[in-house]
Amino acid sequence: MALRRRRQIAWLLRGLALLALLGLLLGRSGARSGGLVELERRFDHPVQLLGGAVVLVVVSLVVELEFRTRFSQIGCAAGLVGLIAVSVPYVLLGMVFEGDGRPVARKPHPDRPERALTVTDVALSIDPLYQVEVVTGTGWSARHWELGIWGRAAGTASTRTRCGPGRTGSR
Repeated sequence: MALRRRRQIAWLLRGLALLALLGLLLGRSGARSGGLVELERRFDHPVQLLGGAVVLVVVSLVVELEFRTRFSQIGCAAGLVGLIAVSVPYVLLGMVFEGDGRPVARKPHPDRPERALTVTDVALSIDPLYQVEVVTGTGWSARHWELGIWGRAAGTASTRTRCGPGRTGSR
C-alpha cells in the first residue's frame, strides 16, 4: 500500500510540474506582439515556473524511490541539498533582475478610449529602457502590439524598431 501511495504522490507532483510548464507556454504566447496582456503579466515568468517544474520533478523522483541503505539516503540528501543550494539563489536572482514591467505612461486615443499607447520601463539595470506598445481592449481581452524599445546609451537615444515580420533594425 505504501508503494502505491508514493507513486500516486509522485504522479501528482509531475502533473503539477506539467501545469507549470503549460502556464509558461501561455505566458510566452501572450508575450509576443499581438498576444494577450493578462496572459503575459500573469504567466510570463520563466525562471520561477521552470525552476518550480524542475524541483517538482526531482521531488517526485525522490518520493517514488525507496532508500534502504544509509549510503543511498546520504547520497539523496546530498543531491537535494545541492539542488536547493543552486536553485534558491537562481530563483531569487531571477526575481531581482527580471524586468518588473513598470508602466510609465498611458495615453488613450481621444476618440476610441479602448485603444491606448503605453510606455513601460523594461530595464534590467539602472539605465532606462522603455518599451512602447499599442494596447487595444480592456481586461482579459486586451492585446498589445510592440512598436519599439528605446533606451539611452552614452547620452544618445538608440531605437530598435520592427522593420517587418520578425526583423529588427536601428534608426
